[in-house]
Formats: sequence, C-alpha cells, structure tokens
Amino acid sequence: MRILLTGAAGSIGRTLVRGLPPLGHEIRGLDLVPGEADACALGWITGDCLDPQVVAEAVRGVDAVVHLAGNPDEDALPASLESHVHSTARLLEAMVEHGVGRMVYASSNHAVGRTPRSDRLTTDVRPRPDTFYGVAKVAAEALLSLYADQHDIASTALRIGTFEQRPSTVRALSTWLSPDDAVRLVDAAVTSTTPGLVIVHGISANSRGWWDLGPGRAMGYAPKDDAETYADQVTPRPEDEDEAAHVGGSFATDPPRPAF
Repeated sequence: MRILLTGAAGSIGRTLVRGLPPLGHEIRGLDLVPGEADACALGWITGDCLDPQVVAEAVRGVDAVVHLAGNPDEDALPASLESHVHSTARLLEAMVEHGVGRMVYASSNHAVGRTPRSDRLTTDVRPRPDTFYGVAKVAAEALLSLYADQHDIASTALRIGTFEQRPSTVRALSTWLSPDDAVRLVDAAVTSTTPGLVIVHGISANSRGWWDLGPGRAMGYAPKDDAETYADQVTPRPEDEDEAAHVGGSFATDPPRPAF
C-alpha cells in the first residue's frame, strides 16, 4: 500500500518509516524538517500540513494517509486547534479531491483524559479531554466522523497511550505502546476494510492494561509486547498514585491554563 506519513520525522514517525516497508508498504514522508528520505520509496516532502499546495502534492497518488503531525505538547487553544484540527482538515480536503479513501489518525488518550480510572476503559466513553491538546484531539475525531459520513473516507483514530522504547513509570506499565506494536497497530489500521470512523486504543498487550483492546483486535491488531517485561526496572515514585487516578495521568491534574 502507498502511504503518506505525516510527522514522519517524529518519534513514532521514524519507527513507522523503518517498520512499515518490510510489511509491504511504500512510504512518502512529510514533515516540517528533513528526515529519513532514503527509507521512503515514494520520497520525502519537507513542508507544513497547513499549506494546501504541500498537502496536495503529498496526497497525490497514495492509497492512505497516516496523520501523526502535530504539536505533542499543551498549548493555547487556538494553536492546538490549528495544529491538530486545521491540519487534519487540510489533509481530508486533499483526500476528497484526489480520491484517497482511508486515514489513520494519531489521536490520544487525552481525548478522554479526565475519565476516572475503572476496571475497563472502553472506546465508547464520552469525550472528556484533560487539556486543550485533548480538546483538539476530540475535535479532530469529530472531523473524521463528518468526512466519513459526507465523503466515505474511512478513518481509524488511535487513542495512543505511552509511546516509548520501554515503560519508564508505573502508569506506563498499563499504558505503554511499544515501537513494534505501533507498527503492527498502524499496519492493521491501514489495511482494514471497516467503513466509517473506528476508535481504538493504542497500547500493547500489557498485563496491567485496563484499556479495552477489543476494537483494535477486531480490525486485526495483534499486539505482542507486554510492559510487564520491564516492571522490575521501573522505580516507584510518590506521584504514581495521582497519575493512576485518571486516564490522562498527570495531564488530568496539571494546573489549568488560559485558553488564549
């Protein structure tokens, strides 16, 4: 499959640039900065997802878009909406124009980050963002739903947990997404034939996991890694209890900031 990968120079992006081609995919990378062009059979575009000319060039000729680009940190509301919602809208508009029918979107657990911890977090809980970053992810998911209904663009929104080489906190023993499982997750999402918008949790097969992996498994995601492998290397901290109280961890308890 020919895939446009936005945010290809980021931490998850670099993992996918290396991990998806062995599974039979051809990658075109797009980022604000140069990246691993040699690993991208369809080339590399250095540019902004908010630029319609850049996006039109990037989308032309691909089968699917994997949209990772966006500021991963908290920001004021207008900047968060521009980074996550406006960029998604630019891509979706170009996909309509060029007949590209599938998007995989890097959403976040922070879309529901204020949800109190329970025995089992499903993907049908109401949006409950913990930050303006989370608000923007909720809005982007709503945009995907609109384009699925209006233009038949099938999308998978990945509510990603803690992406790192290995879990570094007690919370991450539940929320970890390993690099190898990130590749498996995106591969399953881009090759899925499910119509409409599907929301799945982006975590590994963690023994301590409490996020429901059912929707991901239903589309073909078969995680193999378990954070418990590294449990004896994680040092408990005083803040672990507070971070475990809500889906979003410390994002849910950080002091609020003004919207503007």
